Amino acid sequence: MSSPFLKQVFNKDKTFRPKRKFEPGTQRFELHKRAQASLNAGLDLRLAVRLPPGEDLHDWVAVHVVDFFNRVNLVYGTISDGCTEQSCPVMSGGPKYEYRWQDQQQFRRPTALPAPRYVGLLMDWVEAQINNEDLFPTNVGTPFPKNFLQAARKILSRLFRVFVHVYIHHFDRIAQMGCEAHVNTCYKHFYYFVTEFSLIDTKELEPLKEMTTRMCH
Repeated sequence: MSSPFLKQVFNKDKTFRPKRKFEPGTQRFELHKRAQASLNAGLDLRLAVRLPPGEDLHDWVAVHVVDFFNRVNLVYGTISDGCTEQSCPVMSGGPKYEYRWQDQQQFRRPTALPAPRYVGLLMDWVEAQINNEDLFPTNVGTPFPKNFLQAARKILSRLFRVFVHVYIHHFDRIAQMGCEAHVNTCYKHFYYFVTEFSLIDTKELEPLKEMTTRMCH
């Protein structure tokens, strides 16, 4: 990434949440370091996402869910000043796909919302999930709950929708800022990971199918 791009991104601190970090010395911190080292070494992304021998799938997925949350936040942050309630009155991915928000609190029924509002609620929701010790235990030896992978699938499916919106409605902004290669790498990493472990339904991946076929052949 170029430094002007970084400067531009990090000056808009309003769009960023504090990164969720792993405690040094924990198993997950070591896994996180290993995953980062593979990426930094320029390892083929298809290979980088594979479960390392002897490691637990739940730990590997947990590390990546947190990492993707941080990255998708960063990606959305780069275009957030151009994603307003006026420019994007509906959270969508082109004319064929509209995403409606539903949660256990305010929106018990799927509700159409402007994209920035939808993404804000989505990020708050993911943050609450990954900070929930019952779902993402941080203590070594504390087992993951039985519904962990199901919860991870839901988180990743919702994060994917942010990629859909950014690529379909804001790609010109990404290209204009010169961070196309960075965003594409983030997307490919995400795509290879979720398909390696069947974490997103094929139907959900449909909106970016053509682009993905070209990019991730």
